[in-house]
Amino acid sequence: QVQVMQSGGGLVHPGGSLRLSCEASGSSFVINAMGWYRQAPGKERELVAEMITNGETNYGDSVKGRFSISRDDAKQAVYLQMNTLKPEDTAIYYCNVKITGRYSGTHNNAWGRGTQVTVSA
Repeated sequence: QVQVMQSGGGLVHPGGSLRLSCEASGSSFVINAMGWYRQAPGKERELVAEMITNGETNYGDSVKGRFSISRDDAKQAVYLQMNTLKPEDTAIYYCNVKITGRYSGTHNNAWGRGTQVTVSA
């Protein structure tokens, strides 16, 4: 089984910065990608940023140039540096880990519990 623990978030003024962290624990799986999604009230969950194992990154259009994703393979961790935050970035941010079972070969998604990010004056 994989467990996903995330931290960071909070309240910040517009133009400010925050950093989110996420670590996956367990060993019976191979990580294919790690990333972040967010969900604002009344809206669907959307991709914020994702890093595939080969290093390829994908960003949501609204965060390009402001957010940056990085990882630490030794810790099975991924980080999201969020700069120049805007009120419309307010949402619950979820860490996502795409895995393949080391023995089963089954693909699966694991999610963190979510953390609130609020951007307000």
